[in-house]
Amino acid sequence: MTDKSTMLFELPVVQKGRGAQVLLPNRFSNEQKVAELSVDGVRTKYINIYPKTIVNDVKSPDIPYDLSLNPYQGCEHGCVYCYARPSHNFWGYDAGISFESVILVKRDAPALFSNALSKRNWKVRPVMFSGNTDCYQPIEKKLGITRKLLEVAWKYRQPVSIITKNSLILRDLDILHDMADHRLVKVAISITGVDETLRQVLEPRTATYRKRFETVQALSGAGIPVNVMMAPVIPSMNDHELFDVARLAAENGAYDIRFILVRLNQEVEPVFKDWLERQFPDRYEKVMNKIASVHGGQVNDSRFGVRMRGEGKYADIIHEQMALARKKYFSNNEAVNYDFDLTLYGKYKDPQLSLF
Repeated sequence: MTDKSTMLFELPVVQKGRGAQVLLPNRFSNEQKVAELSVDGVRTKYINIYPKTIVNDVKSPDIPYDLSLNPYQGCEHGCVYCYARPSHNFWGYDAGISFESVILVKRDAPALFSNALSKRNWKVRPVMFSGNTDCYQPIEKKLGITRKLLEVAWKYRQPVSIITKNSLILRDLDILHDMADHRLVKVAISITGVDETLRQVLEPRTATYRKRFETVQALSGAGIPVNVMMAPVIPSMNDHELFDVARLAAENGAYDIRFILVRLNQEVEPVFKDWLERQFPDRYEKVMNKIASVHGGQVNDSRFGVRMRGEGKYADIIHEQMALARKKYFSNNEAVNYDFDLTLYGKYKDPQLSLF
């Protein structure tokens, strides 16, 4: 059952629309900043931060990109399984309720991105938006930082990839269409199932599954290459929906589908365990045992090459099912490649450069 000793405390009242219901100790500080608790519940707080750079090197061999960019730290979507939760510790906050209610905003991100791309030594490689947290989470509707980042990418003809759970991406269809015409963008929509009742407690502030499939259709219809990520697959929770997700992804124009097996790294483990015990106590032992079975007996798996794919009989079954689904629904689709020859120091030249 849930290890209460790992928790700072449970919230006194269940917070509707929130994934985590706990505050956790910070691994790096005994005096951590915490979410704002009031008589009305947990309120979302937005804090401006000012990093010196915005493009980060990706060290993991499990990620097919060398660079990532995140305009926000923390994510209001509140997905209980989110692997990014532990990163909030680096900013002094807890990985539980604070991760989804204290959002750190990088308003200078577009200027920092432009500075990086304008350097003569910039090596052109695709930049992944949302490598850590969703760049289209709710506050983006008001601030528009991601749209400004796309405008910068389009100006420099810089290839980018985007992964999101939010239909807000359709606001930027005009820029994405232009970039897609020049093979400068790929989009992945994260869709973890078809059961809306489960989604409401698993990832409470995300777009509905129906809306996400409609987003896939709208993007594909506009000529933007879009695939679906079923991430994560959770044993005895959403694994039986794999074929339904694949079929609907194909029917709505996705060119491919991929998946990641759930892993409960660091502080994600107590958040997920508490959630599972609250929402599905009858499945607790079964789910936790199966998660451990695909990660060498541990739910926290940090092994490169294995942590996202899993291992063992259950993992093999999921891989076989996905292979069958891809063969059935996506066998005729071609791979989508970037065009690296249009960037600022390739064929494309910014007219302003002629002034220097």
